Amino acid sequence: MNGSQWLVRALAAEGVDTLFGYPGGAIMPFYDALYGSGLKHVLVRHEQGAAFAANGYARASGRVGVCVATSGPGATNLITGIADAMLDSVPMVVITGQVPTTLMGTDAFQEVDVFGMTLPVVKHSFLPRSVEELPEMVREAFRLARSGRPGPVLIDLPKNVQIADAEHLAAHVPAPVDPVPHADNATLVAALELLSKARKPVIYGGGGIALGDAVAEFRTFVEATQAPTVLTLRGIGALPAGHALNLGMLGMHGTREANLAVQEADLLVVVGARFDDRATGKLSEFAPNARVIHLDVDAAEIGKLRHAHVGVRGDLRTSLNQLATAMPECSAWRAQCLERKRQYAVRYDAPGDDVYAPALLKRLSELAPSAVVACDVGQHQMWVAQHWRFNDPRKHLTSGALGAMGFGLPAAFGAQMASRDAQVVCVSGDGSFLMNVQELATLGRYQLPVKIVLLDNQRLGMVRQWQEIFFEERYSETDLSDNPDFVALAEAFGIKSFHLDQACDVESALRQLLATPGPALLHVAIDAAANVWPLVPPNRNNAQMMLDPRPQAPEVRHATLPT
Repeated sequence: MNGSQWLVRALAAEGVDTLFGYPGGAIMPFYDALYGSGLKHVLVRHEQGAAFAANGYARASGRVGVCVATSGPGATNLITGIADAMLDSVPMVVITGQVPTTLMGTDAFQEVDVFGMTLPVVKHSFLPRSVEELPEMVREAFRLARSGRPGPVLIDLPKNVQIADAEHLAAHVPAPVDPVPHADNATLVAALELLSKARKPVIYGGGGIALGDAVAEFRTFVEATQAPTVLTLRGIGALPAGHALNLGMLGMHGTREANLAVQEADLLVVVGARFDDRATGKLSEFAPNARVIHLDVDAAEIGKLRHAHVGVRGDLRTSLNQLATAMPECSAWRAQCLERKRQYAVRYDAPGDDVYAPALLKRLSELAPSAVVACDVGQHQMWVAQHWRFNDPRKHLTSGALGAMGFGLPAAFGAQMASRDAQVVCVSGDGSFLMNVQELATLGRYQLPVKIVLLDNQRLGMVRQWQEIFFEERYSETDLSDNPDFVALAEAFGIKSFHLDQACDVESALRQLLATPGPALLHVAIDAAANVWPLVPPNRNNAQMMLDPRPQAPEVRHATLPT
């Protein structure tokens, strides 16, 4: 048994059943060990696809995603997906081949310092110099990826370590995950006191709720306090979309009722969120009247951007259970927030014959209520966040902090590999889709039943929207009117495809897409001038939202926002 064969057995011992990768010279011994091993390897068509697929697998399942690439360009092509996992706290173990230790530092063929390159975007990096170092490194890699605030860990594996004799190494035994400490009781007492005095409390939930397996406890806390609740992009689904107290997403493209509630609150109970700039708008004017209780597993986040009057660091489940005994007197405030929610409810009866993307996405969410949705980045990403009715945060896969175009398709088939029976939908835009379009070959090869909704406005839509509003309609390099025929392109990869361009055909097209066996793509032509509303402009607070200026727009048929 050599080092590679030992590593394959160690991966199996860690519970790995699927990995995503692309072979090459420096990682060939590992691929030889995979042959006949029983581990499922998914051959992607670009290493970035491997990283995003492992990322999607981990997000959807909660397990560690694993991806593999060779040295040099193979390793560097993984970095965007690794950075995405780091910024969104996704547990991954990344294995890269490296030139033999005797050649390291000599500018050997396909040698790059991937260890150094990835240091800012991993929880830890390992570079074993001998096979004897492998057992401890593998144990630590998986322990670190899973523990505390999850994230990616790199093992850069020299070729001579892969082929070295490993007969003398003991069988791999996984390390236990570090237990998350309980919060200090004094902080919980202080938080309860603030909650009891609040008259305008708002619960502000983020991605840490799902990461901490605290969804049930979060929902119990909301029910107990009866406080209006807002969610970040990555917190969507922590409270069901139809819950009466759910005011929706806050921030740059958040709902009016969510943003106004936060700006007027006297207390924010922040659960697993990090005050991201896209959520807060102008930070110095964010929730100006609110005291802050901040619950998080990561002490570094508490007080990092906004002073926490009470910081509750520890296991979210136990902390939320303790705080669920609070019952603030906020009935008048709650009624005000819920009346705004009713008053500003989105309408989907857009005029005209063109497909209205928000209405299409809302209807698809009704037809596929249990779907796992993987988004790319851009206008369609915000429309999904605003209009898809999520009831589970692990079913909304989106590149939040990094905002990486090309994420959607590989993340979708990664999620499909995590649960072969799940309904998985990829929502993409024409700009994002071409970033990793080659992964249609992966979808076709494995006949994964991912359904793709491609919203095509023949523009880089979000950039074009900003050029329209903030750059005096100077449209610089956002015209994609020379896009390929996406239906023909998908068919060339063996993917059944359909075209939609009329609002009257939306229902039948969506039903046809979902009923198609195996992978399928619905190409949807939408208005190139369509924008995402509301929008909080740069350097403005969240109450200073811009609405669709068109008089017949669904977003502005209700009462005008207060100034």
